[in-house]
Order: sequence, then C-alpha cells, then structure tokens
Amino acid sequence: MTLAANLTPQYLEAEADYKKAQTPEERLECLKRMFALVPKHKASEKLQAELKTKISDARDEVEHAKKHAKKAGVSYKVPKQGAGQYVLIGGPNVGKSRLLTRLTRATSEVAPYPFTTREPHAGMMDFEDVKVQLIDLPPITADFMESYVSSMVRIADRALLMVDLGDDDGPFAAETVLDRLKEVKTILVGQKPATQEDYSIQYVPTLLLANKIDLEGSTDRLEIVREMFGGSFPIHMISAEHGHGMEDVRRELYRNLNVIRVYTKQPGKPPDMTSPFTCPAGSTLVEMAALVHRDFAENLKSARIWGTGVLDGQTVKRDHVMHDKDVVELHI
Repeated sequence: MTLAANLTPQYLEAEADYKKAQTPEERLECLKRMFALVPKHKASEKLQAELKTKISDARDEVEHAKKHAKKAGVSYKVPKQGAGQYVLIGGPNVGKSRLLTRLTRATSEVAPYPFTTREPHAGMMDFEDVKVQLIDLPPITADFMESYVSSMVRIADRALLMVDLGDDDGPFAAETVLDRLKEVKTILVGQKPATQEDYSIQYVPTLLLANKIDLEGSTDRLEIVREMFGGSFPIHMISAEHGHGMEDVRRELYRNLNVIRVYTKQPGKPPDMTSPFTCPAGSTLVEMAALVHRDFAENLKSARIWGTGVLDGQTVKRDHVMHDKDVVELHI
C-alpha cells in the first residue's frame, strides 16, 4: 500500500492488523480504521483513494460471504507458547506424528496408514534452556483439507513442510499441499517477500524436511525434491522413525525463529538463568520489558545490563538494543 507522509503510529498499527486479518469482516473493520486515521492532506490523496477502493471491495466480499455462507465446521485454536510456534504440514503418512513424538513429549497416534491425525496435536520441543511449540496438523491432499488447517498455518510463526522420500509420489504430494494452501491465499516460502501488494495473502516462512532418508530409493527421490523445491526452501534430511538428524533439526528450528534469549535478575541477587524471556532479534530494552509485564514498558525508569557491547552492570536507555543471552536488571 502506498505510504503517505506523516503516518501516525495508530495508523501503522491498524495497517499491521489489516495484514493479519483472516476474515472479510476483520479486513473491512481494519480498513475503516485506517481511513479514519490517515492524515487528510494532499500528500495522502492517493492513499485515501486506494483505501476507499479497498473498503468498497471489502464490503462486496462481506456481502458475498453472507449470501453464500456455509455451515460452520470444526475449528481449533492452540495458544502460542515458548519461543515460537511451528505447524507440521504435509500429505498423508509423511511422518509428521512420528516427528512430533521424537522432538517433544507429546503422545500422538502413529500408524502406517493415511489420515491417522484428524485434529491438531501440540507438543513442546526442548532446545537448551528454551522451548519451541510444534503442532501436528491433519494431512492435506488434492481432495481434502480440514477447514481449520489454513487458518492455523496462517497464524503460526513458521511451518515445517514434510516430504516422504519413501514414496515415488512423495515430492508431488508436497507440491499438492502447496497448491491447496495457495488456493486459500496461504503461501509457504523460504523467506517472506520484501514488499507485498495483496495483504489478504499470508506468506509463511517454511523449512522443508525430507523424511525417511534411510529407505531404499530415497537418494534418487531426494534429488527430485532438490530440483523441485531447492530454490524455494531450505531442505533438511531426516529419518523421524529412526531419529536420524533430530539434533540438527532442533538447532535449526530454534535458529530459524530469529529470536534472542534475555535473562532477568533482581537487585543484589544472582540472575535467573533457567527461564529466559525470548523476543525477536533486534528488540529494544523497552520491548523486552513489556514481555516481563505489560506495565513495565510504560513505567520503566532505568535498567542495568550484563552482556554484549556493554560494561558489566552498565545503565542503558529504553532504546538500547538487546543481544542474545544478555542479563537485565529492570528498575521501575
């Protein structure tokens, strides 16, 4: 969307909500807020016109949805926990449930026949002193995708696309998964695009796990996977059944979240090095403080830091950029 001069933080917040909106009604409400908040001057005339057009289109979309409303199906919502949330997606029998049980303490039914998973199963993966949430979703085929799957993929931090190297059709089943999600404006990518025109499309950063690397013929199928997907996704080879590559996957899942760990301490006491707060790389002190308690960001007076780029115990300002494994003492 074209930027106008002097856009307010409130407008940018409404625009961010618009990008995340999942229903026509949500998009329409966000667009109305954006139009109300956009500064009304000559430099913003083009943006105002764009917003009016989008509001009109959104109203049409809402009316169309009401006229063609379908009976609501089952829906699920798994609250995010830990350093980040991954969804496990793929065709039938690719090994998602086995991977979940390998990496977490979750118990998920595992069987050598398709569609064993019919509802989401969540587990927490340990990596050093943090946890990462994994959610096993039902399989996707050309003929069937559970109605709630796309919405869960859209709101996840990252996705894991699993490919079956034990089946000649494995790479093409993965391609079908991508196509089905694309039909509902959910696009799996190795890296999000720098710019975006259509905010109804959700780009989800994705890693590709080539599973069953230990089976006969897997090497040849892996070459096909690399030809088909190597330019789109980072590819990692594993055997979920026998545990090959699990430690590398743990490390990569955490690294790919691009978060940092920050430890806290109370004055005169040693730091708590067992339960770090995790925040996006590049976060400032005040943004990290908001994770500790929502009132801290507003009431923060000062802080002392032990870590990267500072003297031990140095007092820093609210806009100080945090680094991985910093220790912070907050004063409010």
